[in-house]
Amino acid sequence: MTLAYWTGTYLPLDDVKVSPLDRGYLFADGVYEVVAVYDGRIFELDAHLDRLARSLAAIRIDPSLDRAGIATVFRQLAETAPRPAATIYMQVTRGAPAQRSHVFPAAAQASILAFAGPLKRLSRAQQEDGFALVSAPDIRWLRCDIKSIALLPSVLAAQNAAEAGALETVMLRGGLVSECAASNVFVVKDGRVATPIADHRILDGINRRLAIRLAEELGIAVEQRDVAEAELRGADEIWITSTTKELAPIVRLDDAAVGSGRPGPVWRRVRDAFDSLVGRPE
Repeated sequence: MTLAYWTGTYLPLDDVKVSPLDRGYLFADGVYEVVAVYDGRIFELDAHLDRLARSLAAIRIDPSLDRAGIATVFRQLAETAPRPAATIYMQVTRGAPAQRSHVFPAAAQASILAFAGPLKRLSRAQQEDGFALVSAPDIRWLRCDIKSIALLPSVLAAQNAAEAGALETVMLRGGLVSECAASNVFVVKDGRVATPIADHRILDGINRRLAIRLAEELGIAVEQRDVAEAELRGADEIWITSTTKELAPIVRLDDAAVGSGRPGPVWRRVRDAFDSLVGRPE
């Protein structure tokens, strides 16, 4: 049985009932957050709570649950989360008013859903081989900094990658690198690391921030700036980061080898530092 939290109550996930008037269902009017749990320990919880608060504020949803209450939900679900690794998904919508209307309802309580599931980490063997990446135009809206549940563009990009036998799709806009369907992007050239700046064009990933911090602790400078498509295609190394993919090395981009065609030494140093925090995958 998967335990879920549903707007004030813990119950089996299969027993959750959502109104067809819920604005998340009708308008994708909501935001979400996903945290990793390693051996029962929630990873970088404060950073996730900060980002959830920013997303909620950006679209003016009052969750009717304060930060401590939200943290308690995550911790409660972590106790029964699968081991050794899991994720907890939390979604907050504007709720289910009596009538459908585009305008914010005058009186509606936010709906909060949260539940845990297993996290299948990318194995050490997979990491040694590296992964493929494909590219596509970025035609999303320009508030990608909000972790919105309106994920159809990401769904299509993820399907594009799956059909190409790739791990992810990297999106390009105006000759610049944005991000992937559900990951951030890093490039390395001549030992120098760069990643797109975290403005409205991308989601500021928690593992993105962590990779920057770990690199800098290792004495590796990371430039946060616009990254040109030409830099991506000419990189010695490409990595992608996310809660579920952690720090994954890319060795092929659109059927062309990245650098030597093997995971690079700068990625390896940062990945080793990450694994020292959470443990190595099998």
